[in-house]
Amino acid sequence: MRRFLIRVATLAAVATTLAVPAAPTTAAAAQGLSFRPLHYNTNGYNWGGYAATGSGFTSVSASWAEASATCNSSNDLYAPWVGIDGYGTSTVEQTGVATDCSSGSPVDQAWYEMYPANPVYLSLSSYPVSAGDAITASVTYAGSSKYTLKLTDSSRGWTYTTSKSLSAQRASAEVIIESPTGSYPNFGTLKFSSATVNGASLGSTSPVALDPSSNGTYEARTGALGSSGTSFTETFLHE
Repeated sequence: MRRFLIRVATLAAVATTLAVPAAPTTAAAAQGLSFRPLHYNTNGYNWGGYAATGSGFTSVSASWAEASATCNSSNDLYAPWVGIDGYGTSTVEQTGVATDCSSGSPVDQAWYEMYPANPVYLSLSSYPVSAGDAITASVTYAGSSKYTLKLTDSSRGWTYTTSKSLSAQRASAEVIIESPTGSYPNFGTLKFSSATVNGASLGSTSPVALDPSSNGTYEARTGALGSSGTSFTETFLHE
């Protein structure tokens, strides 16, 4: 299978929020209408979502409804996932669902990865995923360089759990969408919910908000965290 995830180890951890003002049209200005500028989050390059930074991360989890994607090209590929490490570190312990358009139609497939090892894709027949399915993913540090990765599709009634070992820093925890090809299918809006880090709300970690981009153009928009600090949306902008 093709190489799936691309790291953001070289991504600066903090960047100034960018603002792209939208000038009002002449007609609108004549009517006295005001326009708010469109604000973007930190440029996440091939990552969008939230990354908590620090040290000693032991768990991350989140849920989402698998989005219905429309392929724009056979190069389209993206995945929502949760993981520990990867934001400024050389390893990532992660699991989620990939949507691949290489066949011309979207194919959803569950996977996990203990990077730098190659990703492991779960059998489509044993662990099927379709648009609309309720997905929950978690990664938990079990001590002694051991991690438990768990993925559940409650709509289909299956859970996959695996335990793996990896020497890692545990210096970040993420809830992310990613397109390693820099080419997103149109997934509309995907909502993450029940997002926690170390058993507390994602928001309690003051995470960095990331918008994915390719060739200097933003491809999706990461929404603000909800009042509980455990939910946010990802909205497709364009390929």
